[in-house]
Amino acid sequence: MSDAPGQQRAASGRIVVSVDAMGGDRGPTAVIAGLAESAWKNPDIAFIVHGPRDQLERLIAKRKIADRCEIRDAQGVVRMEDKPSHVMRHGQNTSMWSAIESVRLGEADVVVSCGNTGALMLLSIVRLKKLPGVNRPAIAVLWPSRNPGGFNVMLDAGADIRADAEDLLQYAMMGTSYARNGLGLTRPRVGLLNVGVEEFKGRAELRAAHDLISGAQEAGGYDFVGFVEGGDLLSSRADVIVTDGFTGNVALKTGEGTASLIREFLTEAFKATPLSRIAALLALTSLRRLTKRIDPRRVNGGVFLGLNGTVVKSHGSADATGVAAAIKLAFQLSQSGFTERLAARVASVPLARQDGSGQGDGSDQNK
Repeated sequence: MSDAPGQQRAASGRIVVSVDAMGGDRGPTAVIAGLAESAWKNPDIAFIVHGPRDQLERLIAKRKIADRCEIRDAQGVVRMEDKPSHVMRHGQNTSMWSAIESVRLGEADVVVSCGNTGALMLLSIVRLKKLPGVNRPAIAVLWPSRNPGGFNVMLDAGADIRADAEDLLQYAMMGTSYARNGLGLTRPRVGLLNVGVEEFKGRAELRAAHDLISGAQEAGGYDFVGFVEGGDLLSSRADVIVTDGFTGNVALKTGEGTASLIREFLTEAFKATPLSRIAALLALTSLRRLTKRIDPRRVNGGVFLGLNGTVVKSHGSADATGVAAAIKLAFQLSQSGFTERLAARVASVPLARQDGSGQGDGSDQNK
């Protein structure tokens, strides 16, 4: 193997990504394939790869990327059925724990894991710690939409099923920072997910959050569009959609399932008759474009927000394409100094609450 990634970074300015190679449903083969795809496309990434050394050395050598990787031997694996509390007590020898430690110790810039979401979140909170002022971290995901950039940001996607009004205000601040650094939006539009757009609808904490988020928009550097409905997840009405983790996770899984169902229905329809097969050949370019647009693998990666370090959670079933997409997202956020900018934005929440009149000076709008 080459010099340690920390030395590589000092010498070449590379972003170092800490990769849990063992957490996914497809095993380390898919993870290393995605890692290799990222390495070939981007010379500015180096990797610390965590898992059993004998397996990883063989897979990395096969992909011819040994000069970009350092292996950290970790024999234990966090399984999808493992309880987070059990992993917290007994998981010190696992690849997931080791991957998080590399960021905690400053050896890497960001963690990428396909593993157990609950365990990854608990370990991240305990080992990396929450940012000052953050009550509940959130998972932010990119959602295909009609916006010019093709996506919006939704959070929370399942880190915590609860969220009170002040939590939702923090989510708005964190989502704004993500949209600014991940999507390049100068002044994101924020919407609050509800059962209707009227201000009198929804639970009491949603109505209270509406007032808090509205009053903080100048200090926070965003535009609040008010309540939005489920259909607006796909629309161009907002760039950041804020909700609690229960609602967000149900919406996310429903959207992913719907995209898969549409692909299956299209495949069945174009194979139904000889004429439909001919039509499929004539429409092949358009079908490929549509498939790519709705392919959840290409927007793979939920970002844990509110921690002293960036953690990207890939889908457990991700293949090489999905893993490469998660690594690309991790690289982009690290390159932008996302963690530091997010910390500054979260620190502005007390100011935003005090400045209920919306007369903040917007001095953090580059964050």
